[in-house]
This record gives sequence, structure tokens and C-alpha cells, in this order.
Amino acid sequence: MIIVMSPQASNDDLQRVVDRIRAAGLNEHISRGTERTVVGAIGDERSLSEQTFEQLPGVERALHIVKPYKLVAREGHPAGTVVDIRGIKLGGKQIQVIAGPCSVETQPQMDASAAAVAAAGCRLMRGGAFKPRTSPYSFQGLGVQGLEMFQQAAREYKLPIVTELMDVRMLDTFLEHDVDVIQIGARNMQNFDLLKEVGRVNKPVILKRGLSATISELLMAAEYIAAGGNHNIILCERGIRTFETAYRNVLDVTAIPVLQRETHLPVVVDPSHAGGKAWMVPALARAAIAAGADGLLIEAHPNPCEAWCDADQALTPAELTELMASLRLIAQAVGREL
Repeated sequence: MIIVMSPQASNDDLQRVVDRIRAAGLNEHISRGTERTVVGAIGDERSLSEQTFEQLPGVERALHIVKPYKLVAREGHPAGTVVDIRGIKLGGKQIQVIAGPCSVETQPQMDASAAAVAAAGCRLMRGGAFKPRTSPYSFQGLGVQGLEMFQQAAREYKLPIVTELMDVRMLDTFLEHDVDVIQIGARNMQNFDLLKEVGRVNKPVILKRGLSATISELLMAAEYIAAGGNHNIILCERGIRTFETAYRNVLDVTAIPVLQRETHLPVVVDPSHAGGKAWMVPALARAAIAAGADGLLIEAHPNPCEAWCDADQALTPAELTELMASLRLIAQAVGREL
């Protein structure tokens, strides 16, 4: 950490800063300039708070020079992490597309969805048994019954399943039903108790970026999971909220290379929740793969017109198959495979 003293700072002010640094178990390095004195805190500065120093007399500002997240930072893990999901690798050369309906509705619907996902060439399946909805009157999911339907449909095609955990009290139920990938939704990105608990289990976790979260906040949320011992973390960009109303959310394509520079964790993109309309999904999906995404989360339904949740953004089986064909070409162009 660097602490910049104001031009009016006294020797006593400087000594208070030095004492605070030493009390934290670090050493100081003082550099005296013609106008200002700068104090460097030498050691693991993550234990220090900028606010602690900025409240001291004579301090102009304080700033960290190392990242507040160390377990998920690329600087400590130059090689990218590859998450193994029942033998399927996410984060390496092969791009993974996770497709399926927004919500589990009926067994026939899930059976048809699994067949379509497998036929399109996707290796994992998504679906919501517990649904966070803006309105309390909207369909909230089938719960445990939905998990059972989901597993029954996916098992026939050997598709690992991805589904959202909303309540820490349901974690044991997810483990009992052998959910392959636990999804933490955008609204729960900073539910720190939930993050701590999934950090204690040996299951891959997809962590979605919050609607108004910064890159740093997303990485700090991932750090909570990693700090618990679970390093099987996949980050997901799913669109952020801005002033624009022409589409559901703004897909932050820039986040993909920035995250890949900052962290060793794989990055996937959810174009369905970003655009909010099925006709936008292919373009956003192709842009994400071109920008370097390690995978996609795509909503697909056997009959989108009859979907109980987010009908506007779901692709038909034919549209999913067509999209996969174009994604293969883009993946090849950027030196990867689908």
C-alpha cells in the first residue's frame, strides 16, 4: 500500500502512519519528495484498509498496489484453470455450450429439451428448479420435484446439469440430487453466506455477475468461494443494467478479455439474459465466442411460445442447432473448438 502525505503533514503525522503500519506487522519505506512524502507499506497489504489511513491527520490518500483478491487472481496462477464437470472440460481449448429451458415445467418438456440439447451438440444442460422472479406472483419453479424431473431427462443423454441455488438451506438437497454444477444467480452474487457455503463443497460453481456489479466486485465474490476451499469456479457475464431500454441488459463483451487478464478462472457468457429476445441471442453468442469466452449459457425450449418463464428469449431446437453450426466456425477462427 502507498500512503501519500499532504504537504502540510507534520513529523508527528508521519510517525502515526508508520506506527499503524508496524502495528499491522508490516514494514515501512519512506520516500521524501520536494512537495510530498510517500510511505510504502512493505508486506501483505491486504490486511490494511485504505480508510484506516485516510482518516489519520496529514494523510492525503492511500491506495492498494496489489489486488484485494489473491486466490482468483491470475498473477498467482498464470495458467488458466480448467474445471472438470464429469469428464467435460470447461476452460481449455474446447468451448462448452450449456443449453436448456429457463425453468423445469413438466417431464415431457424436459425430456424433449434434453433430446434437443444433445442433438444440437451441447454437452451440458441448464434448467431452473428454483426460480428468482421479480414479481412474487410469477412462476417460482417446481423445487425438488423439478430437480428430479431434470435429472431423469438429462441422465438419458449423459448430460451434466446446471441449476440455480437460491437458498443455503437447499444446498444439502442439491448434493443429494447430485447436481453437477451449482449456479449462483446475479441477484445472489453478493449473498456472502451462500458463497461461503458453496465454497465448502466440492462442486463446480457458476457465479453470475450482478446487474450493477463491477469486475472487482465479481472477483471478490469469487474469492469468497475460493477462500472456502472450492476452486472450481466459473464466472458468468450475463449483462449489466444501464440507461438503455431497447433490450433487457447490456452484454458487457469487454468484460471477457478483462476478466481473462485479471483471473485464471474460466469465463462464460449468458446471451439470453443479456438480450432478452430470442432474435438477439445468436449475434450476442457469436460475439462472445469471438471475444474469447470459454462457454455459453443459452436458453432453449421445445416450444418457446408455451414456456412458463422467459418465453421471449428461448431458442427453438432448430435455432439452437443452427446457432451451434455458426459457433463452430467462429471457434475454429479463433483457434478453438466447439
